[in-house]
Formats: sequence, C-alpha cells, structure tokens
Amino acid sequence: MSAFCRDCLRVGAAARRCSACGSPRMVAHEELARLSIAHMDCDAFYASVEKRDRPELRDVPVIVGGGKRGVVTTCCYIARMSGVRSAMPMFKALRACPQAVVIKPDFPKYRAESRRIMALIGELTPLVQPLSLDEAWMDLSGTERLHGAWPAVTLARLQARIEAEVGITVSIGLAPNKFLAKIASDLDKPRGYSVIGAAEAAAFLAPRPVGLLPGVGPAMVRSLEAAGFFTIGDLARGEPKRLVQLFGAHGLRLHGLAQGRDSRPVDPDQERKGISSETTFNEDHADLAELEDRLAPLCDKVARQARAAGVAGRVVTLKLKTDDFRLLTRRRALPVPTQTAKTLFAVARTLLAGEVGARRYRLIGVGLAELVDADAVEEDFFAGDERRALVEEKTMDAIRARFGAQSVTSGRALRAKPRSDA
Repeated sequence: MSAFCRDCLRVGAAARRCSACGSPRMVAHEELARLSIAHMDCDAFYASVEKRDRPELRDVPVIVGGGKRGVVTTCCYIARMSGVRSAMPMFKALRACPQAVVIKPDFPKYRAESRRIMALIGELTPLVQPLSLDEAWMDLSGTERLHGAWPAVTLARLQARIEAEVGITVSIGLAPNKFLAKIASDLDKPRGYSVIGAAEAAAFLAPRPVGLLPGVGPAMVRSLEAAGFFTIGDLARGEPKRLVQLFGAHGLRLHGLAQGRDSRPVDPDQERKGISSETTFNEDHADLAELEDRLAPLCDKVARQARAAGVAGRVVTLKLKTDDFRLLTRRRALPVPTQTAKTLFAVARTLLAGEVGARRYRLIGVGLAELVDADAVEEDFFAGDERRALVEEKTMDAIRARFGAQSVTSGRALRAKPRSDA
C-alpha cells in the first residue's frame, strides 16, 4: 500500500510511524498514487484568522458574529465543543458558551487572506474552482513531473505552506471526483488529510443519510424518505427508472452520486452563483414601510457589488426569517438582467408586499442570482430604463469613490440609519 509522511513528505510503505522522522502523521491508501482531485477547506476560517492576529485568544472560545440579535458566522473548535454552531442565534450561542469572546466579522481582512491562500493554490495548478472565501476544489492531474511528486504529496506540501505563511490550518480531501473530495475534507478536521478512493466509495457512502448528497435539502430529504430512500445506499440500490419517474433527471443524478460517481470537472471559469446581503433586526418588524426601509440599503449594497464585479442578475431573491426562526425565500425572474438598486428594490418590494401580514420578521435579505456579464444589459434593446438607471447609479459610484461611501445616500437609508440593526 502506498504511503507518505505529512511532516517530512517521505514516500514509502504503510506504517504507524515514518521511518525517517518518526512522525505518526502517515497517509496510506491503495489509490494514493492515482488520485488528483482535491478539496481544501480552511479550519474555522474567520475565527482562525482572528486568533492568529490575537495570540492571547489561542486557548479561548471565539465566536465571530455580530449584534445582540445576530447569528454566529463561525466559531473556533473550542466553542464548538460547548455546542456552538454556525448560523446559531447569538443568544443561544452565548447561553451554551458564556465565556466566549465575540468578535465582529472583518470581511475585508478575510477576503485578503483568502486571496493569499488562493494564490498559493494557483501556483500548483490552473484548475482551481473556489466555492467560497475559505474552500476550493483543485485538479492536479498531470502535475507530477512539474512538482516532482504525486498530487497527494504536493497537497501535503501546500497544507504545510499555508500554515507557515498564512498562519492558519486547512484540511484536505483527496478523491477521484469533486463530490467525494468535499466529503473527505470534512472527515478529520481540523488540520486533517483524508482520502476516499473509487473502490471504497459506494460502501463508504451506503450507511450515510441522503441529506449528505449535494442538492438534497430538507424538502428533498422528506420526499426521498417518503419514497423509501433513507440512506445513500437505498438510493444506490434503487431502480433508475423509478427514480426518474419520481424525481426526473435529478433522481438519475442522485443515483450516480450514491454510487460515488461524479463527472463534474473542476471548472475555474464557473459563473458565480449570486450576490446577496441581509440584516438581522434588534426588534421584530411586521410593518411594510419599516421592512422596506431595511430593504432599500441592502438593494443598494448588492447592486454596487454587482457593478463592481461587472455582472448583472436575471433573478431577484428575497429572504425573510420569521420571529419563530422559519426561513422564507421568494424569487422572480427578470425580462432584462439588472445591476441597479432601482430595479432590484422595485422587484424585491413587490415580493415583500406579498409576505406582509400577520407574521413578524427578524431578518430580511435580498440578492441577485443567475449572473451574466454586465455587457448583456447595456447592449439589450429593451433595457432603456435600466440603462438610464445604470448611468445614474454609476455616477453615484464615482462620487462615493472620490468623496467617501457616505457622500451619497438615499432618504430611506437616512431613515433606517439611526436604528442599530446587526
């Protein structure tokens, strides 16, 4: 069985300890020399960056989040031992771990660190597909001669380099495809390195719940379980014809994933899925005007991000969370892609009006999805009103760039500003 040491990178036979340096951190697998698809996931990324910058917090539970009624963005592994989890309401997190230090997110800093990490990955292969600031797939096929080592060993070298140069740890999953690599990276966190081979994939997946599969959310889990598919093994043994009858092409895709097959390539050019922004209120709101006041600055923020990225969205999404923590999402396709706050707010407020009534809300969010190149908007024959709005908003962008972010604002933003929402 092929093996190597994660500390000295020596390749040799499988053993409990490295024969060269004595390290117990050995990676051994029958397919080790043949695998080249990997998933890298930073360990508690935001919290790790904060601990790196504040060494006195090294042994302290840290929660990154904001506002007394906000939620946990992420937390360190010490806090997780007390039951704190991402997306948990802050009051519940502090009840579970009252000694935790809460730090407001610093996204510009996290984005800068993400760029450093992605640059290091980019030195190894051009086939890098980021999923978010702190995780990415990579394909190291054909890089053995370039780096003088198996992809498996090159990945361990990358892991050590990120830890030394960036000051945080990452976990690596190595497998024959993207689906299995992502699962592998989560098996031995933090600072983990796990391998799932093609030969063992079906048996490894079989006892696990169907919710582990990508694209299977709570509603799909209920549908699958109602049809008798409780585990991934149930899906793997299912008749493809029946799965297609029940779930269409998605059923056939799930059948393949359940057997450990995934033909998706690592695609560096895959389009960004969407841009969004949200806020959690200090007090629940049911009044349409109050909710619109919170919605307007979010639309402005999303539109500015879209213009900065040179993209426009074909779909407007609205997100609401009720006072009993139920999440509602609404979406509407547009005849013309947009990157303006004017159009985004007009559509989102229509969606919002249909949800205002007896319910009270603690969170509102808005987004653009199905992004396209912004040139498609400016060249579109039917985009006259959109083009005029775009010119106005780009002018405001230029003013903000020269005189500061607060130099131009809206009446709604001014009304909403005194309230300190998270």
